[in-house]
Amino acid sequence: MHWDRLFEDLEGQLAAEWEAERAVLDAESERLRIARLGLRTRLRRFEHDAALVGLRLADGERRSVRVRVVGADWIAAQPSDVGGALIVPLSAITGVETTHGALLATLEDAVLPTDELRGRMTLGFLMRDLARRRTPLHVALRDGERLHGTVDRAGADHLDLAVHDAGQARRADAVRAFRIVPFDALVSARMDGAVF
Repeated sequence: MHWDRLFEDLEGQLAAEWEAERAVLDAESERLRIARLGLRTRLRRFEHDAALVGLRLADGERRSVRVRVVGADWIAAQPSDVGGALIVPLSAITGVETTHGALLATLEDAVLPTDELRGRMTLGFLMRDLARRRTPLHVALRDGERLHGTVDRAGADHLDLAVHDAGQARRADAVRAFRIVPFDALVSARMDGAVF
């Protein structure tokens, strides 16, 4: 009888040690999984859930938006206060404010629908398309300057902007200046009336 209790006690200790070791391994595995999460992946969850988030930008602006598209190095969002679409390079995002539940949801290991084409579209690709369409933009730069104009062309890391007044078409007599804008200087570009 004495031996039975001893073996039961040893079995209980062994089981408890196995459970503790498995809990440590599970916690470490979860930490490693989260360590591999990128901002783009978490933003895709906001896109999927159509959650309203507070986007903090490099120029100090805070915009309440719904993320609509996540590209390779940019997002397109729908601002809640004005119409149109807001294009923001990922490098210009200084923070994303949301509810605790929505924040935790971005950590979940959910399988989201993939759009390989959107995931490969860079900011340069998008700006070249806007140049082709002659889409006027409200442009915000990191130094606080605000411009309005039309993208004439876009390179790998910059765009050429024909600066003109809002509401005017990009005509030679309406253009006040031409500006090369490095993508690193771009905080946002807003299109009036456009929705992704």
